Amino acid sequence: MNTDRRRINAPSGGTSAPIFSRTVKESGYLQSLRPSRIRAPHELRNIYLRTGIIPSASGSAYLEIPLPTPSSPTTSLIPPRSSLKLSCSIQGPKPLPRSAPFSPSLLLTATVKFAPFASRNRRGYIRDSVERDIGVHLETALRGVLIGERWPKSGVEVIVTVIEGDEDGWWGDAVMGVHGGTNGSGWGLLNVLAGCITVSSAAIADAGIDCVDMVSGGVAAMVRNPHATGREEKEKLVKVLDPCPSEHQDIVAACAVGYLAARDEITEVWMKGDIGFSQEELVDGATHAALGSLSVLKEVLLESVEAKFKGEGS
Repeated sequence: MNTDRRRINAPSGGTSAPIFSRTVKESGYLQSLRPSRIRAPHELRNIYLRTGIIPSASGSAYLEIPLPTPSSPTTSLIPPRSSLKLSCSIQGPKPLPRSAPFSPSLLLTATVKFAPFASRNRRGYIRDSVERDIGVHLETALRGVLIGERWPKSGVEVIVTVIEGDEDGWWGDAVMGVHGGTNGSGWGLLNVLAGCITVSSAAIADAGIDCVDMVSGGVAAMVRNPHATGREEKEKLVKVLDPCPSEHQDIVAACAVGYLAARDEITEVWMKGDIGFSQEELVDGATHAALGSLSVLKEVLLESVEAKFKGEGS
């Protein structure tokens, strides 16, 4: 018997390779695992939102869109859908360095970073072009909300970390080598942007920064209906709110917006795909989805304010 404690001894007994009852490369088995949308076209997914999760930040919030309960039990360990998990922290408002030029209004900086484990393909630690692009969209959506004239020569930084992001499509299409599907098309980034807008608005309100209104994000998409019998292309498309890319095999176009409900203004629009004649319909659907996120945002902020007043009173 080896008594050397500096070495990791091999197991005393032999080991055998695991035996799987079924391989995931079987096309028939994979098709049985494909998720389908069980929600109505206008129905949104549940949203979990909480503020004040980072004590060291001026304001913070956490948003999660959990996985829906499957209609039937699955035999695969791989989840058919991906959930959305975002955390946001606010640093500031704080004075700019002495070397910085004078600014009569608040300078906003928005940063979006995916965690290395946020997607199925592991991401790098250095920000890539996709993360910088989403950061620019988020900064555009928030710039028209803040009342920056109240903080001259000051800056605020909005940092969003994507803990888990929506996938661009179902993972089974990539395994089977299906071309022309939703994988790699960037549909999941629209849901990430809408979630970033909503969670950033909650964090800004938690930081006590004055805004003209609360901005919320929403997404709508046009998907192809395989059961449609009409000859015209318009009759084969269905508008869905809050789409989950893994639930739709063929997404034609999608739109994400940042919406101010009280002012009825749109601060950010991002469209992808073959828009065509459905441009106004997509924007209208995305604003309705943003209203659903706004209702959750209002309830969470109201509960947060009530909790703060109770804490000060006690």
